[in-house]
Amino acid sequence: MTPAEKLRADLARLGVRRLLLAIHDTSFPSDPDEDVGRGSPATRAADRLFAYARELGFTGIQLGPQGQTSRSNPSPYDGTIFSRNIANIAVRSMRAGGAFEGVVDDASIERWLVPDDGPSRHAHAYDAWHAIVDDAYASLERGARPDLRERLVAFRAEHASWLVSDALHSAMCHARHSGFRGWDLRDRDVWLAGDGARIAELERAHARAIDRYAFGQLLVHDEHVRLRERCDMLLYGDLQVGYSDADAWAYAARFLRDYLMGAPPSRTNPEGQPWGYPVLDPDQYNGASRALVVARADKSFREYDSLRIDHPHGLVCPWVYRADSQDPGLAVREGARLFESPDLPDHPALARFAIARPDQLDRALPRHADHWVRELDDAQVTQYAILVDTLVAAAELHGRSKADLSFEVLSTMPYPLGRVLARHGLGRWRITQKADLGNARDVYRTENAAREDWVMLGNHDTAPILAVIRGWSAVQREAWANHLTERLHLANPARLASDGFLATAMLAELFVSPAENVSIFFADLFGYDERFNLPGVVNSDNWTLRLPPSFEELHRERLAHERALDLPLAVELALAAQEHGAERR
Repeated sequence: MTPAEKLRADLARLGVRRLLLAIHDTSFPSDPDEDVGRGSPATRAADRLFAYARELGFTGIQLGPQGQTSRSNPSPYDGTIFSRNIANIAVRSMRAGGAFEGVVDDASIERWLVPDDGPSRHAHAYDAWHAIVDDAYASLERGARPDLRERLVAFRAEHASWLVSDALHSAMCHARHSGFRGWDLRDRDVWLAGDGARIAELERAHARAIDRYAFGQLLVHDEHVRLRERCDMLLYGDLQVGYSDADAWAYAARFLRDYLMGAPPSRTNPEGQPWGYPVLDPDQYNGASRALVVARADKSFREYDSLRIDHPHGLVCPWVYRADSQDPGLAVREGARLFESPDLPDHPALARFAIARPDQLDRALPRHADHWVRELDDAQVTQYAILVDTLVAAAELHGRSKADLSFEVLSTMPYPLGRVLARHGLGRWRITQKADLGNARDVYRTENAAREDWVMLGNHDTAPILAVIRGWSAVQREAWANHLTERLHLANPARLASDGFLATAMLAELFVSPAENVSIFFADLFGYDERFNLPGVVNSDNWTLRLPPSFEELHRERLAHERALDLPLAVELALAAQEHGAERR
């Protein structure tokens, strides 16, 4: 039995069925001859990372959203829902011997390579891949690779339902040097009005740009097929709750006009977050709005083994705020939930969408509180569940288990959402670095996890676990040391004086929890101090943290000094705890 096989067998003994390494595209490593300033799961160095993860016992990789982003906004959660990010084309695929050889020369690539493996450079990578695809398309026009030209025709026909609008939006933004909100009214609302004649006119005017965009999408979709073959583990996609500008423009008729979606005030973000995302129109849940969800799910399940569902509150009980407010921050704090506002004087327009009745509300609580809705009958739960039912049905249609679906429910679990997840036996997330050890019922404590839950030390929106530990007071550290000593029956609790051992013990606690699903964010595994993303703010450091090509050496060196997570040791600690009677079920 190899070490990797033993690790997986030990995890199975612990009841852990899924162990995912979570990493976003931009954070993947790149070797010097393939580094254009941003990571990609298609690089050769990414192949080595997949192999390294398999050796450590991981069963899958959790990616972030992979949609096309704009040059000015690197957030993958604002990317397109159908188009893929062309920065995930592999440099090796464009060179001699690669799948796309013959469309660009080496000089077209090498002028964009960066001299070091530092943080991601989003704008540079964006410019690089758009220039490389431009050069490749020009070669196609000159007669290179007629096979790719034939495939492009077929690709355009197969994906016409989303490809034309995404390509047209891109072309018009480039030509007008403006997002669609700055266009004249007729073109801004062309899809909303269903102006077929004007759409056809725009398509003719931008025919070459549309074809070139489609060519880039052909290349990156083809690359993704090879990625799945090379990964040799389950690949989880990320179904983000938001929509890009391209989506907001093309599907405007399927969204509410007067409200936007955000995050309400919460334990982790008391000010709330005015995301500015469109809200699906409930009047079309049995029509065009639901059809959009079906189309996203169908494409996603064709391209991934399973999905992380980002902020499922947005599918069940979205928090909405007025779109016309001059102060979005104030508006989101004064917002309301779409389906549980039957008689709010400051949101009379929401009354028609109410599922919860006035007598089912606890008005002693803030309207964003989890138990603002006190009770629901089964028929009401069915109404709340329409879009989640749609995703579960899509999963089953594509041969997936609903147990593979990961629903990102963090500090808040509104009663309607809890009822909908229970309807399907679906779990929630529990981020243990946030656990309140003074509250036995705290949602982030592993003792409160259910079998179907997903447990983790942190995710892409939290500080890395070692940075969290170093920020603790002496009282906090002592509380965690006592907690872990008891939970793991530690024979030598003095070792918890080491930051790295304490972090590894926290990982071991995940393995002795009742949850079958464990996720480890790459920054936690590799012992980073730097934060990947600070949610709710625009920060130049967001989305820039990435692994170096020498990540194996980095991890070994940090492990030697107890400055990274030691997964085999965590499994050993968990097995010892299990032998001492730590309860999982």
